[in-house]
Amino acid sequence: MPSLSSQARGAASRAADNSWLERLTRAGFLGYGVLHLLFAYVIVQIAVGAPAADGDQSGAMHKLAEKPFGTALIVVMVVGLVAMAIWQILEIVTVRRNLERLASAGRVAFYLYLSWNGVKVLQGKNKSSADTQQNATEGLLGSSFGRFTVVLAGLVVAAIGVGLAYAGLTKRFERHLKVSQMTAATRRLIQRLGMAGYTAKGIAYGIAGVLFVVAAVQYDPDKARGLDAALRALAEQSYGTWLLILAALGFAAYGLFAIAEARYRKV
Repeated sequence: MPSLSSQARGAASRAADNSWLERLTRAGFLGYGVLHLLFAYVIVQIAVGAPAADGDQSGAMHKLAEKPFGTALIVVMVVGLVAMAIWQILEIVTVRRNLERLASAGRVAFYLYLSWNGVKVLQGKNKSSADTQQNATEGLLGSSFGRFTVVLAGLVVAAIGVGLAYAGLTKRFERHLKVSQMTAATRRLIQRLGMAGYTAKGIAYGIAGVLFVVAAVQYDPDKARGLDAALRALAEQSYGTWLLILAALGFAAYGLFAIAEARYRKV
């Protein structure tokens, strides 16, 4: 008689094979890619000193909401992100390695976080995720335990950044792609987009994580604004404009990679 765990894995595997879930998940990758392309545009705006939204995913969503059909696109994006989260929840049940389960759990949290930001934009709320992070950090810095929590959060974000950069430099992302279905030229292109995109995201998240730690040590909530603070820190450097342009190119590369994932990701 099969155990409860094997029964659960079997049920999750059957649910994961649902054709509608796969379609919605692939639509989610398309939306995820578009979101990163918009984010790259926001970074360019910061680089050239033009008025820009906050330098994070919610800022990109606010930009999208201003465009014709932007609201409809955000709705599609939110539905796709929720489908991606459900897919990763099923992965947690079906995979056997604890490290893979932990990675899937992190993706679930991130996809739901992005989808919630999308819902807030649809509701007309102007507060960005950067503002939310700053306000939450300001409240936590009032106690020793709170400051420790901010430091821990910063170390986690920095570790995620290291993991993303490592995945890009070692091409580990290819393990999740249907490489056999690609032509040689397509594989080279997607490989280069993945390497550039993952590495750029890794560096940005690494900087954001370090700034969270600095915010706790220096009692400066302004530095605890996630990616927005990381991009503003780059802008203050001697070659800040060019560094931001490179970051924008990296996030644009990741956006195109995510769009390619809609076709070639193993779902």
